[in-house]
Amino acid sequence: MNLPFFSSDDLVVGIDIGSHAIKICQLKRTDKAYAVVNLGSATLPEDAVDDGTLNDPELVGKTIKELLKNLKIKKKKVGFSISGYSVIVKKVNLAVMSEEELEEHIQTEAEQYIPFDIDDVYLDFQDLKTNKGDSERTDVMLVAAKKEIVDDYLEMLEGLNLQPVIVDVDGFALENTYEYNYPKDENVALVDIGASKMNINIISNGISVVARDIVVGSRQLTEQIQAAFDLEFAEAEALKLGHIPAEEKQEEIADIFSSTCTQWVLEIKKAIDLYQANHPDAPLTRLVLSGGGSKVSGLVDYLASETELAVELFNPFNNMTVNSKKIDPDYLNSIGPEMAIATGIAIRPSVI
Repeated sequence: MNLPFFSSDDLVVGIDIGSHAIKICQLKRTDKAYAVVNLGSATLPEDAVDDGTLNDPELVGKTIKELLKNLKIKKKKVGFSISGYSVIVKKVNLAVMSEEELEEHIQTEAEQYIPFDIDDVYLDFQDLKTNKGDSERTDVMLVAAKKEIVDDYLEMLEGLNLQPVIVDVDGFALENTYEYNYPKDENVALVDIGASKMNINIISNGISVVARDIVVGSRQLTEQIQAAFDLEFAEAEALKLGHIPAEEKQEEIADIFSSTCTQWVLEIKKAIDLYQANHPDAPLTRLVLSGGGSKVSGLVDYLASETELAVELFNPFNNMTVNSKKIDPDYLNSIGPEMAIATGIAIRPSVI
């Protein structure tokens, strides 16, 4: 794979701030690939972050600071990503125009595409250049993020003496990692299941064509197991992931999994059906699963059965080098699926 040359100083430290945990990834460039320098995660108290909103920025900031200290990361340039109700990602079809004309059009016409007051959001866009032949129209990916939410993240990170230089969207960060590891000509569904939300990004020939966030996540399972058996959260979490045997609880846990995971699958199938209706000649080749929720025992096989697609757990470090004396390969493989978004941010150069 040919990569543009950037020195390791140009790469940001990727910080993924989820509702369950903070994930941090630091990479460096080598001659032919990326190398994993450092990574780790730290659990957050419940409700510190909810649907992308910082409810307790002081506590989240303290957790980030301690994690950076434990990982011995001194680099100040960081990137983070956002998701949830405060972010709108929409593909619109517009007349072909220059970059300057497109920017002016987006600024003046954005309110017809997004449900927020234009003064309350940061706007960005990318011309997907889908016009072919004599076509005078092209698809444009439009992103709007509430200033209030983004500014809270910026203020928190700057308060830690960090320099946030990249604000990404979870789905695009995931896509970034995927494209580094897989061929760009595939049609694939990327599904990231976090604690409180699920991100679906369907890519066709290197272009994101369906992108959505859904407010369901793996914490649902833990809380239902916790309530059913009157357990501490940590024990319920271990049961969910299959780290401790279910024994006599097996049948009831299976029922909990069935009802909750069925809801997840229905949302995924809705996105797949929408894609297939609009792209009947470009069938999906696989579904790639990431996020902490992807490690739920039996989920990969269940998704494969229900979607009739090849389903695999995403390891964003497949094509990266790692010093096995510094980072345990087994730990890297285990944490890989939940590090996909942080890695997608860490791949990004701070100077573009």
